[in-house]
Amino acid sequence: MDETVVPERPKLAPGVRLHFDKTRNAWVLLCPEKIIEAEGPASEILRRCDGIRTVTEIIDELAAMFAADRAVIGHDVTDMLAELAGKRLLVG
Repeated sequence: MDETVVPERPKLAPGVRLHFDKTRNAWVLLCPEKIIEAEGPASEILRRCDGIRTVTEIIDELAAMFAADRAVIGHDVTDMLAELAGKRLLVG
């Protein structure tokens, strides 16, 4: 199985942007030829993928924000970032 590496300081790839869609009343990831709705915590993760914050900083911020277990948040964040990196929607 090919293991995708999560960038240390993730940011959206060129041509990909996060946008609040007023019609959908939701955050969406605008990608070449597709739109992905970022539901719930996914939008919070994506909003922090600025190329400045590290994955650890993103996890720490979200664990504090949601008053959640850091290990659980960390697993969810790294899984999502790995999936996006695998689809070439994230760079670092």
